[in-house]
Amino acid sequence: MHERGREWPSVTVVIPVYEEAAYIGPCLESVVANDYPRDRLEVLVVDGGSTDGTRAVVQAYAERYPFLRLLDNPRRVPAAAMNVGLGQARGEIIIRMDAHTVYAPDYIRRCVELLQTTGAANVGGVQWAVGRGYVAGAIAVALTSPFGVGDARFRYTNRPTWADTVYLGAWWRRTLEALGGFDEAWAVNEDYELNYRLRRAGGKIFVSPEVRCWYHVRPSLGALARQYFRYGFWRARTAVVHPGSLRWRHLVPPLLVLSLAGSAVAGLMGTKGSIIVPALYAIVNLGASFETALRRGWRYLPILPVVYGTLHLSWGTGFLIGLVRWGWKGKGCRASG
Repeated sequence: MHERGREWPSVTVVIPVYEEAAYIGPCLESVVANDYPRDRLEVLVVDGGSTDGTRAVVQAYAERYPFLRLLDNPRRVPAAAMNVGLGQARGEIIIRMDAHTVYAPDYIRRCVELLQTTGAANVGGVQWAVGRGYVAGAIAVALTSPFGVGDARFRYTNRPTWADTVYLGAWWRRTLEALGGFDEAWAVNEDYELNYRLRRAGGKIFVSPEVRCWYHVRPSLGALARQYFRYGFWRARTAVVHPGSLRWRHLVPPLLVLSLAGSAVAGLMGTKGSIIVPALYAIVNLGASFETALRRGWRYLPILPVVYGTLHLSWGTGFLIGLVRWGWKGKGCRASG
């Protein structure tokens, strides 16, 4: 621990979980190994009713570490878990963590230092993606590429920067309380929705690659497609309720889906030039895959175009269906804050 004798603020780490038996052990091991003073730290694991052994793992850690507690989240969604944690927290600072992630030994301390020195309302690090096996490895590579994720800087930046959102996050507790906590109407994208309200209220968000963590990606293309369909679907709700939250990276995938669908219809009708959009996307995708493989490993080149296509098309399709579901007039939605 640096700066012995320094008065460190109290910290509450909140970890929403549901059916995370395969990941929660390494996650908690990295959390309890952090160098933050334990008398200034509590860890709240908020479980949505797991039946796969997650609770037993957490309880075993709670018996070994008195600053760690297991709480219940009847609503299951992460936003509700964060609010349960916020309601039970004793810390001045709230740090969100994810069970699919392991954390550097100085993760908590660096988040605290950034909150104290940058003037940011929310701080976090880069989501360094890692995968187990060939397919997951290719997915991890794609998720750290601008072609895969646009200008989502928290996925790949190598320098400290201001951003529109951040992976996970760390806030002064009073900041979250002033915002009214997380909106439980969002099953997914609750973090971006909160960060938009935070920025609208005048807060700034800071990302630093010195805050290090490693996120385990989905293990298959099918799991990735389901994940990114849900991401796009719920991002559409954020767009309906908060139109000002839209950025160009959110619009490109649905426009791609619409263009490809239009090209397919035009092709069935025998329209000349219907191949132009699919051909252009294929060329750009192959070029980006080649460039990524050059930097990250040629073994991934055969599958990278498929991974990129899965990311773009599943997110874009989810977004378009989400727009239909939520409606541009916000029927059935409510704005928070």
